[in-house]
Amino acid sequence: MSDAASSSPRLPQHVAIIMDGNGRWANERGLSRMEGHEAGTENIRRILRRAAERGVRYLTFWAFSTENWRRPEEEVAGLMGILGRALISETEELHRQGAQLRHIGDLSALDPELAQSVREAMALTSHNDRIILTIAFNYGGRQELIHAVQGMMQAGISPEDVTEETFQRFLYMPDLPDADLIVRTSGEYRLSNFLLWQGAYSELYFTNKYWPDFTQDDFDIALADFAARERRFGATSAQIQNA
Repeated sequence: MSDAASSSPRLPQHVAIIMDGNGRWANERGLSRMEGHEAGTENIRRILRRAAERGVRYLTFWAFSTENWRRPEEEVAGLMGILGRALISETEELHRQGAQLRHIGDLSALDPELAQSVREAMALTSHNDRIILTIAFNYGGRQELIHAVQGMMQAGISPEDVTEETFQRFLYMPDLPDADLIVRTSGEYRLSNFLLWQGAYSELYFTNKYWPDFTQDDFDIALADFAARERRFGATSAQIQNA
C-alpha cells in the first residue's frame, strides 16, 4: 500500500488495537513474560509511525485491562514499570512527531506518581494534531459504561432525557469517535470487554500473529482489508447506494 492510501476515503479514521500475545511470543522463544511485554511496547512505536504515515487520525492501543489486575503481582508491577519507563523515554519523541497522547480508563487505581506522569505527558502533547494516540490503561468496556451511568445519575439527568448523545458525554473520552476498525492479534476471536460502546459498528480484523511480530506491512494489510469491505450500519447495499 502506498502513501497515497492516506487520502483514500476508505481509510479508517480510528483504528483500535488489542495487543495480544506478548506472553506466548516470549514463551516460544524461551524468554520471560516481561521480555515479551517489553517487545510489545517497542512495537507500539513502529505501528504508530506507520499509522501516522498513512493518515489515520486516531489510534488506540489497549495496554492494560481492568481484568489484568488478576495476573501475578510481579507481572502487574512489571507492566506498571514499563508504562512509567515508556512515558519517560517516549513522550518527547511523541511530541516531536506531532502525536497527541491521551488516556482512556481509570487513573485513580494507579500509583499517584505514575498517574501524574500520565497527566504530564498528556498536557505536553495536548496541542498536537497529526495523530491522536490513546492508551487504554486500566480500562474495561463494561466499567466505562458503568462510569457513564454513574455520571448521569450524579448529574441528575432524568431517564427521559437520556439519549445516545447524552450518554456519550459521560464516557471516559466523550470526543473519541467510534472505532472504524478493531484489530486483535494472536489468533483470539473476541473483543474481551474492549470499546463496547465505540465498537458497536466496528469492522473487526483478526490475525494469528503475536503482537510483537505484527509489522508495519501487517498493519497495511489490515487497512487494505478494511478498504475492501462494504460498511452497511444495518442498511442494505441498495439503501447505501441510494443514500
